[in-house]
Amino acid sequence: MNPIAKELNDILQAKSPHIFDMLSDVGKSLFFPKGILSQSAEAKEKAHAINATIGIAKEEGGIMCLPSVMDQVAPLVPEESLTYAPSFGIPGLRKAWQKGLYEKNPSLAGQAVSLPVVTCGITHAISVFADVWTNPGDTVLLPHMFWGNYNMILNVRGGVNLSHFPLFNEAGGFNVKGFEKAARAAAEKDGKLITLLNFPQNPTGYTLTHAEGEAMTAVLTDIAAGGTNVMVVCDDSYFGLFYEENVMKESLFARLCGAHERLLAIKLDGATKENYVWGLRIGFITYGCKAGASADVYDALEKKTAGCVRGSISNASHLGQSIVLKSLENANYQKERQAKGEVLKARANKVKQVLADSRFDDAWEVYPFNSGYFMCLKLKKVKAETLRVHLLDKYGVGLIALGEHDLRVAFSCIEEADVQRLFDIIYKGAKELQ
Repeated sequence: MNPIAKELNDILQAKSPHIFDMLSDVGKSLFFPKGILSQSAEAKEKAHAINATIGIAKEEGGIMCLPSVMDQVAPLVPEESLTYAPSFGIPGLRKAWQKGLYEKNPSLAGQAVSLPVVTCGITHAISVFADVWTNPGDTVLLPHMFWGNYNMILNVRGGVNLSHFPLFNEAGGFNVKGFEKAARAAAEKDGKLITLLNFPQNPTGYTLTHAEGEAMTAVLTDIAAGGTNVMVVCDDSYFGLFYEENVMKESLFARLCGAHERLLAIKLDGATKENYVWGLRIGFITYGCKAGASADVYDALEKKTAGCVRGSISNASHLGQSIVLKSLENANYQKERQAKGEVLKARANKVKQVLADSRFDDAWEVYPFNSGYFMCLKLKKVKAETLRVHLLDKYGVGLIALGEHDLRVAFSCIEEADVQRLFDIIYKGAKELQ
């Protein structure tokens, strides 16, 4: 094993043996290399005459660049856009995002969390999580309705088994009892629990209520207190898009940080949807644990995570990171973000208003939704894929079929004025196929 990896492992074993035990085999071997990186950093500080360490091209004391490229990214200078970013992410962005976590999650007050490590979008963050924390043959507990790419990343690429529980209970809320039953069974079978929870949820657009959030926190903490190592991965891709008063408007991550020494909370989030910059591919991984009171624990986890980033993509886009950082620092940022959130909330409310019409009752049931980008219909009399193709071919309407009976509607990408017409067409198409 690399001596640097061993040094990081020794720190974790001494300060938090439970967290160390949760690492995958790859995670235990990961480290952030010194080598060229440390030599370049040393040269940057001391090589006042000539510095021939950096793997980029320079001329006339600046960064070599094409004017036709820089014309597209002005006013950013080449040093903010064209050079490599650190594998950890640029320091200013990491600090700004961490500051935002405390502002958006009041329950984090008084809790220490790691400095976020920047990833190439949240999809990459999930892949990094899989590398650092899961081994082939491990089991990850998910709802039975989930984003399909989890399967590609965890099962197909990582050899991880996916176990499921019914997402909703008969009352139309989150199935806390079903989750608890599945979680305790997994803990007993595997001797540990890894669960991935996504709120606001894709595909249903559901977020926990305050009461459900408290209940989930109690269940997970109790399992950890019973002697099981518990890892809770919070995919907060659509964080902030909450449309009802009883919805928990902070991440479950905030409730779990510091809850128990055997519980590790991992927050995966990003500017992708929160800041409406999907193609910039800027995501984050943040850790929260009781042992995090020791800065050495978070430092070790950040270095292992950044080592994983370096060993896969080297670093996320410097240009994307700089754009996001400057937006976060803009005086109008919060006002702009709130305005766009109100647009999406109005669309969600319009969807609820339209679907309250009882004439649709013979065609579908509406899954609960209160947040995010999506909502789902459970079709009663026709198959989802058959209807999807029919609507596309005859009416030019595109939807996503999920399984045999579920249709996902992304109201995020349709104008409020089109909502009524959309569901009228879906209903008409369903009746034509009956």
